[in-house]
Amino acid sequence: MDVDRTDVNVSAIAAAIAEPARTRMLLSLLDGRARTGTELAATADVSPSTASVHLARLRQQRLVTSIAQGKHRYYRLFGANVAAALEALAVVAGSVPKPFVPTAPARLRYARSCYDHIAGSLAISLHDRLLGMNWLRCVDDEHYDVTRSGAAELQRLGIDVENLRAQRRRFAFGCLDWSERRPHIGGAVGAALLQLALARRWVTSDLDSRALALTSKGRRELYARFGVEA
Repeated sequence: MDVDRTDVNVSAIAAAIAEPARTRMLLSLLDGRARTGTELAATADVSPSTASVHLARLRQQRLVTSIAQGKHRYYRLFGANVAAALEALAVVAGSVPKPFVPTAPARLRYARSCYDHIAGSLAISLHDRLLGMNWLRCVDDEHYDVTRSGAAELQRLGIDVENLRAQRRRFAFGCLDWSERRPHIGGAVGAALLQLALARRWVTSDLDSRALALTSKGRRELYARFGVEA
């Protein structure tokens, strides 16, 4: 180990965390949800321009990463090791970060369409289960691929994965959920899952909104096939 270099690196990271506004930003991201620069500015009680400078410093030290979605840019912790270090510091300090409180209407928070795929807390639960069952795997921070076993299981449900790969669009990616600030499944795979759920009447769509209603059949099927407790 290069002790001198390690000392310098640790010092730089500690200095980035030590500024109170940046500390508040980092602690607010501990729940795993992403936030915009405007939200982080409000959390840190600084102006948006000052928040941008702070966020640039945190990105430079690989403490946060960002993702652009639509007209917004969202920030989240760089990885689990950053979260573990912050949690350890919070324990030493004897403090508990405030939990994230969604403000979206309950029906839209639970299940809705996002362009042509499922969003909301139900979609996030499905996302997590597909990764946990190794039907999906992470290619990078944003993009996913379907595993061999996942392709076989999806085929049994009537989803042709090879046909989805041939489409002229993104195959599968983590689409950041605006109400929950965690990813659900977007792309061709996400669209196929929504079409499957609608065709089998696991969910029904509202006539006058993007809300999706989970049916009693859907509740049973999601638990039996994916282990999703809805």
